Amino acid sequence: MDSRIWESVDHLVAWLDEESTQSPQEERLLRLLKLSEEVGEVGAAVIGATGQNPRKGVTHTWEDVQHELCDVVFSALVALRTLTPDAPRVFAERLAYVERRSAASREPARPEQPEQPQKSATSRKAEKPEKPEQRERREQPED
Repeated sequence: MDSRIWESVDHLVAWLDEESTQSPQEERLLRLLKLSEEVGEVGAAVIGATGQNPRKGVTHTWEDVQHELCDVVFSALVALRTLTPDAPRVFAERLAYVERRSAASREPARPEQPEQPQKSATSRKAEKPEKPEQRERREQPED
């Protein structure tokens, strides 16, 4: 991720910290809750862009949805940076994990060996070599 983004996040966190009237613990929780607020705004923008509320009609554009999604990302990065000073490393490690996981799911499946049908007890018996006395009994005519 561009280092400029993390510089901006650090500036936002510092500004929010300076302006906060809450304890550090409360501020941390409120920054996490901010994510829910921003996701709700994405939902409202999608509803507005599609005109799903017949009373209001179309009230947003898809560009509004894009902006709200960016606000979700900013809020998430601020929340992450609030939780750890090592946010860039945590984010990079998680991104690498998701990339590996998604790459693994895109790898072509190995061709499976066709399963051999299960053999019944009688067919397994037929495959065993006969002992000479078994053959003799089988070859003798019945009276």
